Amino acid sequence: MNDREKADAVYAALLDRAGERWVQPRIDRTQRVLDLLDDPQRTYRVVHITGTNGKTSTARVVDALVRAHGLRTGVFTSPHLERFTERILIDGEPIDDAAVVSAWEEITPFVGMIDAELESDGQDPLTFFELLTVLAFVAFADAPVDVAVIEVGMGGSWDSTNTADGDVAVVAPVGIDHADRLGRTPAEIATVKAGIIKNGALVVSARQEPEVEAVLRATANERGARIAFEGRDFGLTDARLAVGGQQLTVQGLAGRYDEAYLPVYGSHQGRNAALAIAAVEMLLGAGERAIAPEVLTEALTVVSTPGRLQLLGTDPTVLVDAAHNPHGAAALATALRESFAFEEWGLVLGVLGDKDAAGIVTALAPVATRVFVTAPDSERAGDPDALADLVEAVGLDVTVHGDLAAASEEARAWAGESSQRAVVVAGSVVLAGEAIALSVEEGWKSGAVDD
Repeated sequence: MNDREKADAVYAALLDRAGERWVQPRIDRTQRVLDLLDDPQRTYRVVHITGTNGKTSTARVVDALVRAHGLRTGVFTSPHLERFTERILIDGEPIDDAAVVSAWEEITPFVGMIDAELESDGQDPLTFFELLTVLAFVAFADAPVDVAVIEVGMGGSWDSTNTADGDVAVVAPVGIDHADRLGRTPAEIATVKAGIIKNGALVVSARQEPEVEAVLRATANERGARIAFEGRDFGLTDARLAVGGQQLTVQGLAGRYDEAYLPVYGSHQGRNAALAIAAVEMLLGAGERAIAPEVLTEALTVVSTPGRLQLLGTDPTVLVDAAHNPHGAAALATALRESFAFEEWGLVLGVLGDKDAAGIVTALAPVATRVFVTAPDSERAGDPDALADLVEAVGLDVTVHGDLAAASEEARAWAGESSQRAVVVAGSVVLAGEAIALSVEEGWKSGAVDD
């Protein structure tokens, strides 16, 4: 087998285990594997990111800023859009297949040992996400990297990524998601997410609801951590549309950054950038040293956020945004109104069955003219007919389609009837990944619309 085939075999072996949605409140078994590997996660500095929305985008900006300072980085995010190697970046690029295989070969001798220990304790074997976390940490140590930017898989305190000690803990906006696992109220969810704050750490947080802020402040105080909040200590002070993105003015912890170009749409992405800037100010100067203007410019101009307000097609315009919960859907709706002049939006919508479909529909209804419902290509996909019922209930025209190809074909044909129409694909990370692949396969940027 070549390296790609070997790496795909590693992924297949991971998939044979309990999926990443299978979560137990345990990190001790992940830590046990890491102990046997001599704690690779302690060989580099760590920026640890939690929150409900904006984690991946914030991670990508942090990564670009750290690399612009001449440091080597590793980034661990989830889920992936097209191929699993996207989850582990080394210096801004997906991990090499050979590096995946090498890291897996380091891990494999200890997996059976820990699985046996778990079985003897009456517990389930190591899961997909637990082992993927270990693989990422080993790969970062092998690279080696100077800084790892790590996105929490779910929650915080008992997530397997919390085996790393974050020098800087970053809390993106906290809302209701995974309520069955994390809690039914923002305060309960914040308590789990605050678990990434380590003793003596530096912490930056997005603007939060009062009950969430209170939990984060209390946790930081208990652990002797210094915490800074958007809106009080730093923040986005201005954002203006620019060609291909926006011009930002950010008041950081240590300096003011004027007319910084970010090639990404949406005011929420501007706020994610401000959060990332504050995190890097903390990491590299404890919040007391500003980022040099030329370094900031170099970093922001190369930022990309795949699957987040990403342009997939022209003539007609087609965008994709994961928007997989009500908070993300509301941010998408705001961004479409703020950043684009189209009068009508066709919404291609597919949602996983464990998501708040009604909340997503409610958030997107104000900007949608017509909805083309389908199902993501996943065993967890929600019922498209039930989703269509929710859309009808808010008074929108809706049609149901067997797959994304059929839904997008009709949506693009509809949008092609007027220069004032555009299409957005949303509702699921899985659907977003499908849309990206389909757009390349069908050449959406060429402007061709099938008859």
